[in-house]
Amino acid sequence: MNSTLPVHMKNNANSNPYTMSRRSAQLSMIRVKPAAGNPRRGWLTAGQLTIPVALGRGGILANKREGDGGTPRGSFRPRQLWWRGDRHSRPQTLLPARIITGADAWCEDPGDRHYNQWIRRGEGEGGDRLKRADQLYDFIIEIDHNTRPRIAGRGSAVFLHLARDNFGPTAGCVSMTKAAMLQLLRLIGPRTRIIIG
Repeated sequence: MNSTLPVHMKNNANSNPYTMSRRSAQLSMIRVKPAAGNPRRGWLTAGQLTIPVALGRGGILANKREGDGGTPRGSFRPRQLWWRGDRHSRPQTLLPARIITGADAWCEDPGDRHYNQWIRRGEGEGGDRLKRADQLYDFIIEIDHNTRPRIAGRGSAVFLHLARDNFGPTAGCVSMTKAAMLQLLRLIGPRTRIIIG
């Protein structure tokens, strides 16, 4: 083993789930757990970093359904970062990154063949718009919830994104402060597992 690697990178990934992968310099796993006494709030642990998060208004649910307000329980992987290039510079991350445009949206209609996928929409067309007037979607970590296979009605547009000022509950996402998001982005990559629940 290379003696110049930092101590936290020398550990075997099986002995410590929060170790950095030597090949990719990314955490192998992060965890999201509900806070004691409040299922709409939680804690995200990524290596030595532990941050408060807001969860869905329905808490963490094993059987996620469209519109239930629940954050899905399970193991997921981050797919890519979406960010507002008109408001922020590109953050440091190992994730593929894409600037949000006015046409970017997410399909939340279980009857649509593009359900739970990115779509382009013109003015007045439906879909969860990624370019918002508020700051909630200034940084979005897209995860692979309900993607392989996509099942109609099992939930869509579940992201890690920025929190409201009062840390109010989400519609099913995991949200955090901008400072926490920027720290998290430096630690994770496409191979990082996100364990919720």
